[in-house]
Amino acid sequence: MKLDGKVALVTGAGQGIGKVYAKRLANEGAKVVIADINYENAKKVEEEIRGNNQEALAIEVNVIDENQINKMTKKIVETYERIDILVNNAAMFSTIKLKPFEEISDDEWDRVVDINLKGIFMCCKAIVPVMKEQKSGRIINISSATVLMGKPHYIHYVSSKAGVIGLSRSLAREVGDYNITVNTIAPGYTTTEVPRGTITEEVKNEILKGQCIKRFAEPEDLAGLVAFLSSDDASYITGQMINVDGGFLMY
Repeated sequence: MKLDGKVALVTGAGQGIGKVYAKRLANEGAKVVIADINYENAKKVEEEIRGNNQEALAIEVNVIDENQINKMTKKIVETYERIDILVNNAAMFSTIKLKPFEEISDDEWDRVVDINLKGIFMCCKAIVPVMKEQKSGRIINISSATVLMGKPHYIHYVSSKAGVIGLSRSLAREVGDYNITVNTIAPGYTTTEVPRGTITEEVKNEILKGQCIKRFAEPEDLAGLVAFLSSDDASYITGQMINVDGGFLMY
């Protein structure tokens, strides 16, 4: 296993893709912290991982609440003495309703950008000092393939996810001297149990036609890349954005 002895924090890991990330990292030997705003969901994932005789810890956290983030960081360090991997997966997407950009209120814009971009900034701000002290770390930020194509009526989401790429590249420049890598994954349309109203069957069919691989991604298609970027095998890869969409876009 690639991650024996490592401590991994995955935000938004109580359901969907984040849950699969957490389970894959546990399968690779990591002690996994499942951080989610819904503690009941996080606890269920913890129990599933522990049921496989793997180490896990559920923590309730709102990624735009600085006090909660700092408490989470302190608890992880007190429990495991280190943080080796940070997967910034928490995001707002399934509850967003498509609408022309003129109809997006300031409050809605702020909420999407706060959760999807500022939340990553705040988690990095809390966790990076721990990694600097260790002189090692892996940060993986989740963006979206929508950034590469643009998507109408979704401008706040696309803008927030574009910001993730810029944040990651700038942060990679700042922390490289500490043997900390920062990379971004941009997933295409991925099937999960989380319902969403932002993509129609017609759009799905058009996406599928354009892909080289004629099936939609499952979370497991992304989890392998998360495990790789978390490992020593990826120690010389930083500042990169990797698109995972079955060949729909080639970047």
